[in-house]
Amino acid sequence: MAEAFSVSVWRLLNGTSDHRALQKTADAAVIVLITLILAAVLVRSVPTTGDDVADAAEILWFGCSVLLGIEYLARLWSAPAAPTQRYSAPVARLRYVTSFLGVIDLASASAYLLAISHVVSQDVAEVISLFALCKAARFLPGLHVLITVFKTEARALVSALVALLIVLVITSGIMFLLERGAQPEVFTSIPTAMWWGIVTIASVGYGDMTPITVWGRIVGGLVIIIGLSTVAVPVGILATGFYRELRKHDFIVTWKTVSEVPLFKGLDASRIAEIARMLKPQMVPERQAVVRRGEPAGAMFFILEGEVEVDVQPTPVRLGKGQYFGEIALIRDIQRTATVTTTMDSSLLALDVTDFRRLMTQYPDIKESIERVAAERSQAPKS
Repeated sequence: MAEAFSVSVWRLLNGTSDHRALQKTADAAVIVLITLILAAVLVRSVPTTGDDVADAAEILWFGCSVLLGIEYLARLWSAPAAPTQRYSAPVARLRYVTSFLGVIDLASASAYLLAISHVVSQDVAEVISLFALCKAARFLPGLHVLITVFKTEARALVSALVALLIVLVITSGIMFLLERGAQPEVFTSIPTAMWWGIVTIASVGYGDMTPITVWGRIVGGLVIIIGLSTVAVPVGILATGFYRELRKHDFIVTWKTVSEVPLFKGLDASRIAEIARMLKPQMVPERQAVVRRGEPAGAMFFILEGEVEVDVQPTPVRLGKGQYFGEIALIRDIQRTATVTTTMDSSLLALDVTDFRRLMTQYPDIKESIERVAAERSQAPKS
């Protein structure tokens, strides 16, 4: 029983609980705690904050720290319950404690304690508390994708950064040579000139170091142009990698969900992959019409998560996970015969009419199954 409870706690804390309402509440609670602790620290850092407000902010900081401490202990206790865990309980907990998010969790929870115990100054503790923002990585899948992009594109990024460093050092040396005679108090050395190189290549141009000689300004203009091109390289690498990773992630998720649709069960991996490329994921909020009676039929839909209601007479029909709708109008090449509305937030896969025709041509067994279900449904016309 204790083991089952530990698994439930782990899943709740890591966003995989089957209890959707409880999961949303737990996620919202952590987000609120992060927001409150940041608000408390920011308010305390304002010099004009009154004593009463500062005291209230400190109480809020303390309360949030206690709750984040409870969350940290719960994560530490349930760490061995991770589904992919292959280590003993002590090792599993040690791996969590030394992980990036584990360190962030501990820092967020203990910053106030470090301040009142005078281990660090209050200012340092407040800055440590700001790292609670990193806890949001658990709720933002895009951050995980970005980290993956940095890892996969590391070699290309290092090459681009080395090229940028070469340009920086050489141009700073040239500028030092050209300007030291006219501005010896500004361009005192090559390392000092590198500050000019950094702000110029980045096109920031603070104005605290600017060339005044003719050749210095000519070189400065060239450096700005070269800098724009050089900085654009790592930006392009990251943008391309990010796009590629998102496409890969979407394909894997779609492939997995397609393989779980009853209509496609039994297909080999290559056929599932081909069908997955045809399908386009859609998130539809609660009480929104997916298709409407009388409109042209442009696609059929598979339900991954959620539920829809088909408005047919005499009794509306509800369809859930793994079922599909919209095929009758495509098979008959007619307008929609029913309105289909979501009863909750739903995740759908759309198969447009062109890919539908191709699917029906290439996979006779799937065509037979769809036509059989359509014939059964045609007794009470739907979408």
